[in-house]
Amino acid sequence: MQTNRHAEAIYPAYRGAPPPRPYEPACEDDTDYPESDGQPMAETELHRDLLIDSLLTLDARFQHIPDVCVSGNMLMYYSLGEIRKSLAPDVFVTFGVARKQRRIYKIWEEGKPPDFVLEFSSKSTFENDLGAKKTLYAEVLGVREYFLYDPERKYLPAPLMGFRLVGSGYVAIRPEADGKVFSETLGLSLGLRGDSFGFYDPVASRWLETPMDAAAERVEAFETLAERAEAAAARATLAQQRAEADARDEAAARLQAEADAEQARADAEQADARADEAFEALAQLKEAYRQLQIERDRQKSAEES
Repeated sequence: MQTNRHAEAIYPAYRGAPPPRPYEPACEDDTDYPESDGQPMAETELHRDLLIDSLLTLDARFQHIPDVCVSGNMLMYYSLGEIRKSLAPDVFVTFGVARKQRRIYKIWEEGKPPDFVLEFSSKSTFENDLGAKKTLYAEVLGVREYFLYDPERKYLPAPLMGFRLVGSGYVAIRPEADGKVFSETLGLSLGLRGDSFGFYDPVASRWLETPMDAAAERVEAFETLAERAEAAAARATLAQQRAEADARDEAAARLQAEADAEQARADAEQADARADEAFEALAQLKEAYRQLQIERDRQKSAEES
């Protein structure tokens, strides 16, 4: 990563929190303030995507707060009646002002400057970001926190840098052990995240997602749940089919057992009938034998007499 002559000047030790900075109250003003400076929204598609993602993420983060302005790439005027005294922060957040649609941001009408500004530095802007713009945000506007991120990671002394207002000047915010830089105004840490960067909630211990990413995650989760439900339904259907087959087999086995029992009863009855017939035939034979014995004894007695 490149370093430059600003590196030592912008990284002194952190020395405390900034004091409040008063601004002019709203007043009558007939000046025609332009709504565009004719410059492109962002230097590259990478810068544009980061700008949009950051705005969406922060807007979603503070969506339940009624008095906050989350905006960016909007002309901001800081001197009444002077249209040349303006700038357009990539991303800014102001607490304590109405949540509403704005075409431009007039500091004297809003009553305060942004509390937080984030600029995406590039080859053509990093010197101004570290020099004149940094001085303007601190000494003229009184922006409490000023952050810089270098998407290409080759122009700033560090890819991610944060500054906090102390008196009328900025001091660097010391990075945490994992490289994240904490923003007191947002209650979030900014940190490198893969090839990009993101906002991290230290209380919930999680990275914030853009609404689109969060929606995509919910869709993916729903699809996973649907797939699991379909699989569970298929397993239940198969189990039901098996249970029904087992029930049919059991019923068939029961019917067969009943048929076998009935046949056994019939066979037993037939055997009993045959036994009775055999006993009767045996009794008849015994009676015939007895009669023969009687006749033989009679004849013998006759012969002897």
